[in-house]
Parts: sequence; structure tokens; C-alpha cells
Amino acid sequence: MTAFDTSFPTRVVFGQGVFSHLGQLAASFRPKCVLVVSDAGLIDAGHFSAAVDLLTKAGLRVESFHDFAENPTSAMVDAGVAKAAKVQPDLLIGLGGGSSMDCCKGINFVYSCGGRIHDYHGVGKATADMLPMIAVPTTSGTGSEAQSFALISDAETHVKMACGDKRAACKIALLDPELTTTQPTGVTALTGIDAISHAIETFVTNKRNPMSVTFSRRAFGLLASGFSSVLADPTDLEARGRMQLGACFAGMAIETSMLGAAHATANPLTAKHDITHGQAVGLMLPAVIQLNGSAHADWYAELLREANVDVPESEAPSRLAERVTCWLQEAGLETSLNALQIPESGIDEFVEAALQQWTGNFNPIPLDRDKTLQLYRSVA
Repeated sequence: MTAFDTSFPTRVVFGQGVFSHLGQLAASFRPKCVLVVSDAGLIDAGHFSAAVDLLTKAGLRVESFHDFAENPTSAMVDAGVAKAAKVQPDLLIGLGGGSSMDCCKGINFVYSCGGRIHDYHGVGKATADMLPMIAVPTTSGTGSEAQSFALISDAETHVKMACGDKRAACKIALLDPELTTTQPTGVTALTGIDAISHAIETFVTNKRNPMSVTFSRRAFGLLASGFSSVLADPTDLEARGRMQLGACFAGMAIETSMLGAAHATANPLTAKHDITHGQAVGLMLPAVIQLNGSAHADWYAELLREANVDVPESEAPSRLAERVTCWLQEAGLETSLNALQIPESGIDEFVEAALQQWTGNFNPIPLDRDKTLQLYRSVA
């Protein structure tokens, strides 16, 4: 068995209606000022104003930061740090999807430790204790609420920087499936595919361990049973809850297992062509399953059994790859570079960028130029 060393610093509060506890939970930290980091879409959905009401009723002073977008950049983090320096919060709340939570963590790194976000690219580079954070996800995708990593893009190169430190973990993750019902169908699809990719990739990395595979396996079962249901009926709170817990459990798996080649090959598509992360990773995932299945078909067979699919080991990689492709089609997402209007002439550039991605180091079959080239060609 693979050795591991982990802890769970994040308190997880899950259930329909638990959002109403936000003020009470925030007040337990006795903050003088709370900075709520949430994307502009949360204002339109009404979640931001609801959060402010709960916090002010608890007697808290509330400030906010909204000036960021999907795939938050170093420049957006800088703007958030400037806002934090002005209002001097002692509690941060990340309200929204993965971008809100990542931006919140990025602000915390720089505001608490100084320098710039680039200084924290890697693992364990925080230089001081960080402000307590509460994560309130309104999507079911990244699992950022259960991770100690922030994913921030360089504003100029668009290269994604994974900034991780145990001190960056949220103190509380508040999971209320009611908050996810306001997502547009497209967001439900993209974030759901992202969560599924996390469950599948963490299950087979070279850092997999008894703890991570437990979370990965249960995450996959929850997500596999919930994804089609939330697409068909966005008001299905039982399915919404399965998706939200599945995403959270997959995030817990990432903490010790990391990710793999699907993320390594997806990131250059996002950086070079602004392809949404869920679309990019979903596109690459079936090919990566087939690659890794050449050596680890038994792992995929085990994972499929969590979704009540029992197949011979030799068939498991192709069956799982087919299942992912069906989910992509069901969600209205593309399954080829051509459909995304990305020319094959750019593949060599993608290969070189993918081989520089940190997540590729954890793929169970080591990536080299030929294997990475074949992955891209298989989805052309």
C-alpha cells in the first residue's frame, strides 16, 4: 500500500438550506470585517445579496470584491489584494464557482504573505499564517472548497499556476444544493464534466493511495448517478446534492492524489484558444483513459463497479471512455478539435506546452512527446 500523510482542516457543512447558517458560521471567527469574493453572476442570481443579508444580520461588517472572471489571472488577484489592503478584512468568503474560490485563495496568499502570486507557484510556499476562509460553492465542479490549491493564470502568458499550501485550505466548506439550481444548463454541464474528470483522474495517478481512492471512487459513483439527472431536471435537489458532494469528494482526492494527463493536455487548449476548462478536459479525457487503460484496466473496472457497471477488465477502459463521450454529447459539448475550430497545425505547440504541465507528472503512464502527440491526434 502507498504511504500517505494528510489531514482534513476543512469543516464540511452539507445539506439543503444550510446556506442560512452563513452568518452564524462567519461570526464564530469574530471578524471585524468580512471580504466576500464572488463573481458578478452571483449578483444577478441573488446569492450575493442573500449572503450579505445573512452576514449583516449576524452583526458583521461586509465588503466585497467582484472584479475577476473565469480562470482568474494574476492581475485580478492584484486587484483583489488592493481591495483587501483598503478594507483590511480578517475573514474571507469565496462565494461562487471555482473561479471565486481560487481568486479568494490567491488574494489570501498575497495579502497574508506579501509579494505576488507568482511567488506561491508550487507547494508549501506560504510564508505566514493566512486569513480564515469560508467557501460557499454555487457550482459542482472544481472541488476547490476541499483543496489547499488555488489555480491562477499568469495575466500575460495565460499559463496556469497551481499555488498550494496547507495553510490555504478553507476552514469551512458550506455546501447547499439549493444554491446550484440557478446555474445555466451550460455551466452545469461544464462543471459537472470537470468534477467527473477529477474523480477519474485522481483514481489512477501514480500518487493514488488508500485515502484518495476511497474519495475518488465514491465521488465517481455520486457524479455518475447525478449528472444526467441534473441536465434533465435542474430542479432535482437530490441529484444536485449528489453532484455537489461528488465534486467535493473529488477535491479531497486531489489533495493527496493530484491529477493527470487529461488536465495536462487540456490546459494548453484553454491558454491558446480560450476553450472553457470543462470542455477542454472533457475532450481529452476519453483518449487519456484509453492510454492509461493499456496498463491499468483493472483500476477502471473497479471504478465502473461504483456506478453499477460490471465488465471484464479488458473492456473497462473502452467502456469508461465511451461513457465519458456519451456524457459530453448529452451535455452538448464537442468531442473533437475540429468541432472547436482548432486546426491540427497547432498540435505540436500543444504538445510542448502539455509536457511542461505539472499535472502530467502524476499520470500513471509517463508522458513523452510521442504519447502526447497521439493523444491530441486522437481527438483531432
